[in-house]
Order: sequence, then C-alpha cells, then structure tokens
Amino acid sequence: MIRPFHLAFPVHDLAAARAFYGGTMGCAEGRSSDSWIDFDLYGHQIVAHLDPVAKPVAVENAVDGHSVPVPHFGVVLTMAEWQTLADRVAAAGVSFGIAPYIRFKGQPGEQATMFFRDPSGNALEFKAFADDAMLFAT
Repeated sequence: MIRPFHLAFPVHDLAAARAFYGGTMGCAEGRSSDSWIDFDLYGHQIVAHLDPVAKPVAVENAVDGHSVPVPHFGVVLTMAEWQTLADRVAAAGVSFGIAPYIRFKGQPGEQATMFFRDPSGNALEFKAFADDAMLFAT
C-alpha cells in the first residue's frame, strides 16, 4: 500500500480555499484553525496555509505541445475518477489551463491529464492511465 503524502501550500483566502477544495473539488475537511485547513485529497493530506500576499509562480515548461505550469501538484487517479473530476470541475465553471485530453497518445506513458488553478493561483494537475504500469514508462 502506498502511504499518503502531505503537502502544505499557501493560499491568500481561506474561505475561497474552503469553497474550492471542499465544495468544487469535494475534498473532506479535517482539522483547521484561523490560519490553515486540512483537506483529504483522494486519501492524501493537503493543507492550505493562509498567506495573504501569496502569489503564484509564473514558470511554464513545454510538454507535449502545451505550456505546463511549474510548480503544480495533484493525484494520479483511475480513469473513472479522472473523468468524474473533469466533469465536476467543468460544471463548476473552473477555467482549465490545459483542458482534459490524452497526452503522449500511442506512446509509453500515455495518460489523461488536465490542469487548472485554485483561487490563489496554485496549479493542479490530475492524470490517469489506462494502464498504471505506464506511470514510469520510458
């Protein structure tokens, strides 16, 4: 069994983070205070920490013809979970930085991927593989 990871990241507005991660993304909320909130992101612990002056980093790298924001985080989902999340995010009116599509089609590492940002500008990527053995394919 893979152990859950923990990621702490800055947000400029806790109420907006709660609405996005808890409401739009459907993440269960854990502990919280007036300066941070724990969320369950597919079994992983992410923590939104208040930083009123937080600004997203604006670095991008070219990957498969798209400009991928760096840094970013997310989870490798099953194809069904990925599609459900893509539909949920689209229905909420979240703007995709990179709309859901299949990357590296017909090549090792073929994957479904999508990128979008939270209200503080943190970039998220969620991906899925038809064959999980392709996760680290070269």
